[in-house]
Amino acid sequence: MISKGQAYRIPAVSVLMLLVMAGLGARLAFLHLGPKEDIQDRVFRTRLSEQTILAERGRILDRNQNILALDLPVKDVWVCPKTILENGHAHFVTHQLARLLQLDPAFVYDRVNRPGRQFEYVKRFVPRDVADQIARMQLTGVHFDGVTARHYPQGALMSHVVGFSNFDGIGSAGVEQGMNAYLRGRPGLRVSERDGRRSEIYNRRRLVIEPKRGADVYLTLDQNLQFMVEESLDRALDAYNAQSAWAIIQHVQTGEILAMASRPTYDLNAFRFTAEETRRNRAIGYNFEPGSTFKALVIAAALDAGAVRVEHTFDCEQGVWHYGGRPLRDYRPHGVLDVYGILQKSSNIGAAKIALELGNQRLEEYLRDFGIGSTVGIDLPGEEPGILASRSSWSQISATRIAMGHEVAVTALQLLNAVNAIANDGFLMRPYVVRQVMDSQGRVVFQNEPQVLARPVREDTARLMRRIMSRVTEEGGTGRQAALEGYRVAGKTGTAQKPVPGGYSDRANIASFVGFLPADHPEFSMIIVLDEPQPLRTGGATAAPVFKEIADQAVRYLGIAPDVSVADAQRGASSHGR
Repeated sequence: MISKGQAYRIPAVSVLMLLVMAGLGARLAFLHLGPKEDIQDRVFRTRLSEQTILAERGRILDRNQNILALDLPVKDVWVCPKTILENGHAHFVTHQLARLLQLDPAFVYDRVNRPGRQFEYVKRFVPRDVADQIARMQLTGVHFDGVTARHYPQGALMSHVVGFSNFDGIGSAGVEQGMNAYLRGRPGLRVSERDGRRSEIYNRRRLVIEPKRGADVYLTLDQNLQFMVEESLDRALDAYNAQSAWAIIQHVQTGEILAMASRPTYDLNAFRFTAEETRRNRAIGYNFEPGSTFKALVIAAALDAGAVRVEHTFDCEQGVWHYGGRPLRDYRPHGVLDVYGILQKSSNIGAAKIALELGNQRLEEYLRDFGIGSTVGIDLPGEEPGILASRSSWSQISATRIAMGHEVAVTALQLLNAVNAIANDGFLMRPYVVRQVMDSQGRVVFQNEPQVLARPVREDTARLMRRIMSRVTEEGGTGRQAALEGYRVAGKTGTAQKPVPGGYSDRANIASFVGFLPADHPEFSMIIVLDEPQPLRTGGATAAPVFKEIADQAVRYLGIAPDVSVADAQRGASSHGR
């Protein structure tokens, strides 16, 4: 028997069911018969997916087409914690991934044990063979995305020039940064539908714009010369207990950089684990007082201006000279020296007196023509301009200190480029490291050409200076340890005390040697800089031997023929000595 309450509830439920069915029917009719554009658009948008397709970054190669940087196909490994936890496989997946990816199990478990999460990276840029090994295990909730990773086959070689790109494919140092616009390529786009599990439905792709591979950058640097330089710098660091060291080789006539190295160095494949100071390219990004190497520029300026002649003599005061109320000292005492002798013996007093003959105005003008106090415009990021104050702020003794490489700062590239002008008949060239850029179709889209920046001295002055500077490496010169059998080497040593609060350090100094060869018809110039060598401290005792070691290998590698007259003279001197 049906109670009175039940009799009322049954019709009420029936009416409610009819209303629900009517509502659903009305909604279905609206979806099928009503305006479709807005509804379909919203539904379509929920199923469409836009994916950026990263472009392969262009390669970096040396002048002989040895590959220095390229993109390699790798995979990102990620997990869906929700799926793994629901299947109870957290510990098993953790163990397998930690073992194959060589990761800390605690780290992997932290990624896996995240309830509700559907995406967590475990490791990025995994080699394809390792990722494929994991894929074959068919671990539930473990997924892979195919990507590319930047790889540097030579590791640390040429690291400060090549530079690196970060995980987002953006050049962040060196050529990678400077030529990023060419190297990065153009990303593509893929628009496609996805199913309920957010997986792409491959046969329903709506739009595919293929990425355009980046252009290849060819450098002026030679991998073999670079190796010679870096090996020699490493030996020098050990031999002279230096804090750091850097060196550059430049082609005289064109300004091309053939080698550029800085120590300490780092592996480009592990750039993220390297301190910023280690990544600093000291060859272009470190200002230092050049010391006596600067005398070559001052003497060249005085000769070119006619302020002095080579036969002029100067009293070097037996090592101590007072001027402007301040003493100036030579490393060793000297009496009367001509211009040849002042540079050969590296007399501070003699150079100071020559600078006074030249005068402040002409001294500053010539130095600026040599490129001192401004960047030389190399195609690398991080170049420092050096320091050369306006003569209006000079003191009475400034010219005498600038003449010996104090009260002025340079980079190694800046100083080398200035001396290179003497080797190049007075023409100051713009140094560069990028030779050309070639797109993925093999078309040259950028080509560097030799560029003259200025001509600070005349050809006859440059030729005369080459003779004077060659005396430095002969017997009695401060750079005799840079002399090379069979070749006439022109150069200048430098030993500059490092500035400290209140003056200059008695023990910390920068030792250097800058020169070129063969002196009569120069092919390449080179600078060697050692920071705080100990216990030997002078440029002649430390940097000059490194110059010789590299030059001895470079002339044979580059096929530079010996100077017959020099070789004969050296053999004669050796025979006479016996």
